[in-house]
Amino acid sequence: MSAVLPSSSSSSSSTDAAWRELHEAATVPYKKGGSFAWHFARGKLGRDPVFRGLLERGLIDAAHRRVVDIGCGQGLFASLLASMSRMQAHGRWPSSWKPTPPAADYTGIELMPKDVARAEASIGHLQPAPRLVCADMCSVPLPECDLVVILDVLHYVGIDAQDGVLRRVHDALRRGGSANARLLLRVGDASSKRGFAISQWVDRTVTRVRGHKVSPTWGRPLSDWVAALQRLDFRVQSIPMSKGTPFANVLLVADLEHRA
Repeated sequence: MSAVLPSSSSSSSSTDAAWRELHEAATVPYKKGGSFAWHFARGKLGRDPVFRGLLERGLIDAAHRRVVDIGCGQGLFASLLASMSRMQAHGRWPSSWKPTPPAADYTGIELMPKDVARAEASIGHLQPAPRLVCADMCSVPLPECDLVVILDVLHYVGIDAQDGVLRRVHDALRRGGSANARLLLRVGDASSKRGFAISQWVDRTVTRVRGHKVSPTWGRPLSDWVAALQRLDFRVQSIPMSKGTPFANVLLVADLEHRA
C-alpha cells in the first residue's frame, strides 16, 4: 500500500495552527510587563512577517544554540525561542518546520532602559535565563555565538558605525567556531524610495509610542548592504521581508565563509 502524503491544504492548516499556538505562548509572558508590553508583543509578532518567515524558511536550526539579538527591544525573540523549544518537546512541531535550538543560550542587547525593564519583568523567569544587556551595540562586547539577529536596528547609527558593528559580529561568529555561523540582518532598501520612506515614518512613530527620543537614521541601497557583508567573508542571500506591509524591508541571510 502506498503512503498517503498530507495535502498542501492540510499542511498549511497544520502550520497555521502551530503559528497561532506560538503567538499565544510567546506573548502571554508580557502580561507581567504591563498592558503596553503585552499589546506591543502581540501586535509585533502578529503583524511582522519576519518571525514566521524565519521558521518557514528554516533559517534557524538546532545548531544555532548561542544566540545574540542586537536591538532586542523587550526580548520578544527570546520568548519566541523558548516557546518553540517547548512546542518541540511536547511533540507539536510541524514536520515541515526545521527543528530549532532545544535550549537557546540567549543574549539580548538593547540601548533603551525602558525596553530592558519591560523585558526583565516579562521574560526574566524563562529557563535557561536570558541575558539582557542595556548597552550601546557599537561598543558592547559580543560573546562567542552561532547566530546573530539584527532586525531593523543598524539604520539608527551612521555608515561607519554600521560597518563597525558588522565587523564585531563577524568576529564574534568566527570566535564561536560554528560551521553554521549565521547573521540574520533585516534592513530597509533605500533604493526603493517610497517603501523606504514609509518604513522610516512608521519607525519614527513607533519609537515615539515606545517612549523614546527619535534619532536620525542612515539607510543604504540593498546592493551596498550586500557588498559590506561580502567584504567580511559572508555569503549573502537576500529575501524580501515586507509581505503584507508597504515597506521596503529585506532580510539578509549572511553565512560566514570558513577559510581553509
